[in-house]
Amino acid sequence: MNQIPMTVDGAEALRTELRRLKHEDRPRIIQAIADAREHGDLKENAEYHAAREQQGFCEGRIQEIEAKLSNAQIIDVKKMPNTGKIVFGVTVTLYNTSTDKEVRYKIVGDDEADIKNNLISVNSPLARAMIGKQADDTAVVTTPSGEVEYEVVAVEYL
Repeated sequence: MNQIPMTVDGAEALRTELRRLKHEDRPRIIQAIADAREHGDLKENAEYHAAREQQGFCEGRIQEIEAKLSNAQIIDVKKMPNTGKIVFGVTVTLYNTSTDKEVRYKIVGDDEADIKNNLISVNSPLARAMIGKQADDTAVVTTPSGEVEYEVVAVEYL
């Protein structure tokens, strides 16, 4: 499988979720299954079936996180030389020439992307248009509502 780029923060968030799933959720679900079994007939026991379903989701998520972490290429931009170029993991300030507004995004892996927190996926059209650019460069991004021109204001290796 290909390596998945991930920031240090993204990898730590996955490790934290994995610890919670293994050490809190899994034991709680196992106990819920044991408690539901004590109520007798399992065919009509909604608590038992709900707990078993939760167990399936929990185990599936554990496997998914373990696979992602084993294939993760963790990139720490703070340890990279600041060339001024936009690369995975940088925080970039852009000026939208059509709205006359500045926006600031951090370019992250797919799993870490969260537009509400200004984290955009490296595979998003905006990030793909910006990779390799530097301050004062412009890039045109094709959006559903047409082309948008952005000017790179700043590139920070935070």
